[in-house]
Amino acid sequence: MKIIILGAGQVGASVAATLASEANDITMVDTDRKLIRDLQDRFDIQVVCGHASHPDVLRRAGAEDADMILAVTNSDETNMIACQVAYTLFHTPTKIARVRAKDYLIHPQLFAQDALPIDVLISPEQVVTEYIQRIIEFPGALQALDFANGKVRLVAVKAVHGGPLVGNKLQALREHMPNIQTRVAAIFRRGNPIIPQGDTVVEDGDEVFFVTARKNTRAVMAELRREDKPCKRIIIAGGGNIGKRLAKALEFDYQVKIIDHNPEHSKEISAELERAIVLHGDAADSNLLLEENIEDTDIFCAMTNDDEVNILSAMLAKRLGAKKVMAIINRPEYVDLVQSDIIDIAISPQQVTIGSLLAHVRRGDVAVVHSLRRGAAEAIEAVAHGDRNSSKVIGRAIVDIKLPPGTTIGAIVRGEEVIIASGNVVIEANDHVILFVVDKKRIKDVERLFQVGVFFL
Repeated sequence: MKIIILGAGQVGASVAATLASEANDITMVDTDRKLIRDLQDRFDIQVVCGHASHPDVLRRAGAEDADMILAVTNSDETNMIACQVAYTLFHTPTKIARVRAKDYLIHPQLFAQDALPIDVLISPEQVVTEYIQRIIEFPGALQALDFANGKVRLVAVKAVHGGPLVGNKLQALREHMPNIQTRVAAIFRRGNPIIPQGDTVVEDGDEVFFVTARKNTRAVMAELRREDKPCKRIIIAGGGNIGKRLAKALEFDYQVKIIDHNPEHSKEISAELERAIVLHGDAADSNLLLEENIEDTDIFCAMTNDDEVNILSAMLAKRLGAKKVMAIINRPEYVDLVQSDIIDIAISPQQVTIGSLLAHVRRGDVAVVHSLRRGAAEAIEAVAHGDRNSSKVIGRAIVDIKLPPGTTIGAIVRGEEVIIASGNVVIEANDHVILFVVDKKRIKDVERLFQVGVFFL
């Protein structure tokens, strides 16, 4: 696929790295010559220096025969105009744009084909906010990801001594929960993937990914660790786009405090929020945190635009008694470094956002993609089309499907019914199949598995 990426910032660079590794033809456009040259040296991509919305720049980037334009510059207006130019002058089939300003997003009619012809709108701040909300909803979860419009949930949990399943074989799950259907899709032990079997023993410290119907999430989590108490008190450090959105989303269900260092900005945030308490100060000030009873705080969320501030304030909050701390970390090399017993969850906005982009790049009908393990693994919701003659999966029991190595089917959604995968389940046309792929190099094989034969009509 020939893809033009407009904007070489953190999101653009992350997407380029992922797509270039999958043998796509990538061209990157940015005004920063040094930045794009560095990216060209690191990845197998073409680069063009210039303004992303200028017709001549898009032409030099190959817009005349591009399959997709991905506009992720820091300017909403540039992204929108670039999609308009690509549609009008070059008839680009797929146009994806990052638009962050709510003033635009609340008017969806702006993005119709006869107005601003954008096929897919991406709001990273909203995607990250929803991601954090799901983690807060399920204390103890490292990740909580939805499929099939929320019918199925994939949850990552760190197994802890004291959980009923820890030290036992996976097959004991059926004995412990005879009326609840679930499937362990993968286990990561000391960073290495394990494809689970019935006789696999869950060890203390394992990162366990399981799939279940949304309503069963808490019950399955309780098998892997002592049930965490529901959250009540939350402190958010940073009143930027994500911090403010998160406070708005949580303020009616939790006791929320938000700390911002800018006095004028603090007043603006206070005027927009209804119940959350806004504090002006330094989130890394131990005296301020102690005054605000950090030791009674259930979750401390470091959401500023500065990685170092997020890391330091989260570490300090943990040392002063916060039960759980999470931090936004933009630099990929920091994420593995800091996610430990000190910082419970390190969130990479690029990895959270990239899944919403990959769903539109994958071949075959892919409804949802979630990037996992810092991009090393993926969870995919693929839709089965065709019939037994034209499809490699339809009409076949799961046990008879030749899945790529390291790939497991976790669940199938058929209409409103959620079917947890087992060997004798037969896939039917239009089933939504939830797959876990521990090795991203196998993604192409998974795509081919769900592509319809050329003679299917």
